[in-house]
Amino acid sequence: MNKTYSAKPHEVEQKWYVIDATDRELGRVASLTANILRGKHKPEFTPHVDMGDFVVIINAEKVKVTGKKETDKVYYHHTGYPSGLKSINFRDMMEKHPTRAMEKAVKGMLPHNSLGAKQFKKLKVYAGPEHPHVAQDPVEWKNPEVIK
Repeated sequence: MNKTYSAKPHEVEQKWYVIDATDRELGRVASLTANILRGKHKPEFTPHVDMGDFVVIINAEKVKVTGKKETDKVYYHHTGYPSGLKSINFRDMMEKHPTRAMEKAVKGMLPHNSLGAKQFKKLKVYAGPEHPHVAQDPVEWKNPEVIK
C-alpha cells in the first residue's frame, strides 16, 4: 500500500536564491520567483505548508516588458478617500519605484490568503546589483529551461 507524503512545517529546509533580472521579461521572472517562494520546485511540495525558499531579486530596474506594455500597462491603487483611484503606467512606475513593479507581479501570482502573505515576506527585491543578504550565502538560480 502506498501512502501520500505530506510535509510538516518543521521538516522544511529553506535556502536562499539570487535571481538577476537584467534584460529579462517581467512576467517570466515573476512566475519563476512565485514558484520558488511557494516551493513548487521541490519534489515534496505540499500546498498548505510554507515550503518555499527565500528569493533575492537584483537589478530589478533593468527588467523589460514586451510590446507596448511600457506605456499601456497601468497600475491602479485606491487611497481610501472618495474618488481616490490613482493610476500610474509602467514607465513612470519604474522611474519612481523600480522594485514595486516586480513586487506587484510576484504578489499577484501567490495565493491570496495568509499563506501567500507569509510567502511574500520571503521576497527581497533590489533595484541595483548589491544586496545585504550575503551572510545567508545565497545561491544564484541557474536553470535555463525555466527562465531566458
